[in-house]
Amino acid sequence: MGFYENEEDAFLPLRDVVFKQLREEILYGKLKPGERLMEIALSERLGVSRTPVREGIRLLEKEGLVVMLPRRGAHVASITAKQLEDVLEARRTLETFAVNTCCARITKKRFEELKEANKNFAEAVESRDLRKMADTDTEFHNVIIDTAGNEKVKELLISLKEQIFRYKYEFMKEMDDPTILVREHDQIIKAIGDSRSDKAVELLRMHIDSQAIAIYRKLK
Repeated sequence: MGFYENEEDAFLPLRDVVFKQLREEILYGKLKPGERLMEIALSERLGVSRTPVREGIRLLEKEGLVVMLPRRGAHVASITAKQLEDVLEARRTLETFAVNTCCARITKKRFEELKEANKNFAEAVESRDLRKMADTDTEFHNVIIDTAGNEKVKELLISLKEQIFRYKYEFMKEMDDPTILVREHDQIIKAIGDSRSDKAVELLRMHIDSQAIAIYRKLK
């Protein structure tokens, strides 16, 4: 039935496999905001008992992707303006710190990795593969975060990664011209290469804020 995405999944507890499957369906929009998660229906569709489904839903709740409503059960978390504001404020603070530090620590190898990551993103944009666009955009930002080398900042961003990804995916889905993001990445790369930390911080902040504005408009 194609339940296991890869061989490694076959060795995971069923709870974790269900969690991964449902998380992917939420992040990529198969399960819509506000949609109710019915344990019986999900267990039948996934071919497992209700126990791993219930446990997987609890894990999704911890990540903020599912909410438990009194007498109404589990629902896919909606995207609200307040949640967006909180997540993007945290992301802006952490990633601008990371890019500032990255400018001082970038090596030739890392710089080439950054350019390659944006090349991969550009190819995804050209193919209009929305899922690949979101994944490769994340890879681009991860190079900056890894180069900064602050494990606590990285840890905090990892704790937000699912919600950041979800907003990012919704933003890209509505874009008329996603090549704008490729050009914004190019500008950030140039600022890092020129060791212009002030410029890199400014560009990254604008890059994140433009996404926030677009999503706010959609929510309204």
